[in-house]
Amino acid sequence: MAEKDNAYLALQNGSDIRGFALDTPEQKKNLTAEAIRRIADGFASWLEKDQGVNLKNAVVAVGHDSRVTGVDIKENLTERLVAAGVTVFDVGLATTPAMFMSTQYSEYDCDASIMITASHLPMEYNGLKFFTRKGGLEHEDITAILTYAGDGEVPSESRSGKVVQKELIADYAADLRDKIRAGLPETIDKEQPLKGRHIIVDAGNGAGGFFVDQVLQPLGADTTGSQFLEPDGTFPNHVPNPDNKEAMASIQQSVLDSKADLGIIFDTDADRSAIVDEEGNSINRNNLIGLIGAVILKEEPGATIVTNSPVSNHLENFIASLGGKVDRYISGYRNVINRGVELNEQGVNCPLAIETSGHAALRENYFLDDGAYLVAKLLIADAILQEEGSTLTDLIRDLKQPVETQEVRFVIRTADYKETGERTLQAFSDFATYTPGMEVVPNNKEGIRVNTSGPLGEGWMLLRMSLHEPKLVLQIESDEEGKIPFIRSILGTFFEVFEVIDSSKL
Repeated sequence: MAEKDNAYLALQNGSDIRGFALDTPEQKKNLTAEAIRRIADGFASWLEKDQGVNLKNAVVAVGHDSRVTGVDIKENLTERLVAAGVTVFDVGLATTPAMFMSTQYSEYDCDASIMITASHLPMEYNGLKFFTRKGGLEHEDITAILTYAGDGEVPSESRSGKVVQKELIADYAADLRDKIRAGLPETIDKEQPLKGRHIIVDAGNGAGGFFVDQVLQPLGADTTGSQFLEPDGTFPNHVPNPDNKEAMASIQQSVLDSKADLGIIFDTDADRSAIVDEEGNSINRNNLIGLIGAVILKEEPGATIVTNSPVSNHLENFIASLGGKVDRYISGYRNVINRGVELNEQGVNCPLAIETSGHAALRENYFLDDGAYLVAKLLIADAILQEEGSTLTDLIRDLKQPVETQEVRFVIRTADYKETGERTLQAFSDFATYTPGMEVVPNNKEGIRVNTSGPLGEGWMLLRMSLHEPKLVLQIESDEEGKIPFIRSILGTFFEVFEVIDSSKL
């Protein structure tokens, strides 16, 4: 492969493409117009050669979130796809889950779709997520597309397709409304089941603002106090990320100020979400897993729930108390989803795959990580609980909360960072084995997980490699106040011998 091909392969970010779409003082733009056009050619070649799609009859939907570079990228993608003979459905502002649904809705019946987004990253970033009717593309598919792009592959014939404008978000919102109504018992008003409920949304100036006027309001909810609904790719108010402390604090305060019953927060492309209860308590990460887990286990007693590795011991115990089981798997939303699919194929009843970051995929919804569908599922549960005189928060009253939590990221300052990281993990396992108060958890699928006790206090820690960066990630939870600084001091004696690992943040 030619050296210049590396510029395209370097854009791969797991199972999608991501890069700089704007120049910054620190980083030159690499998601250029030429790169996008080459990627479009590579994608068309992949559809034709690897998927057996006749491009002359192919339909591909293209949409984008609120990023300032989204429209330009869409135009370059569209131009090259049309040149290959593809009919492009231009759906404009969209969400990632809606883009997948364009391959499922009979009135669209797309062979594939492309979502232009970089999730919650700053405005200078952008990227591409791809779907076929089978779901999101895998790592090896992206590698193939970028290899075709780098090799200058183009479709076998030059044809002329066309562009058709579509209102995908309106159709997707109507589908959500229908699913909410269908999920409710006959005792609840199906036309306006949310009447009397005050529910607000924080869209972070991303693509999720539609949920207010196209889902909540038609179902009868009072949405007064919703914020940052207007698409604005400069993200002037806060990072559009439910997992961000400042973003969560903003929606918590808005719930309290508005005296709302419920708050909802989406990330930029609405494939993740979290909620806030009427008391301003955030329900995300382990609490969100516990909440949707409790809802699912009422429907599917004894079911298995796949999570990523950094879930708490308390979450596992809580799910077990409800009769369920947690399958802790490796991080990465595609990894977690694929594990859920795999377990079902093995005959294990697994209706939910969810990461602590908020990526939640339900089997009943194509195992698609869809933040809006997750909220819809919780709104159904909320309406039923209200009729029973209960609340969503009541479902997780028994989920124990840690006293202290902390995350530390260590930069690995060497080119062979993966090998260095693996050696460090093995050394850490040995260190923990012989350290009083530490017990290595056997058969852990990602990194080294350690339970703590005695002088270190009751809790756990996990050291693992970062998915996409040359870093080690350490997460610590403790049920005893003041123990984490003591644990950090002990870990300092371990990390100080590794000169290529920056442990200054410890």
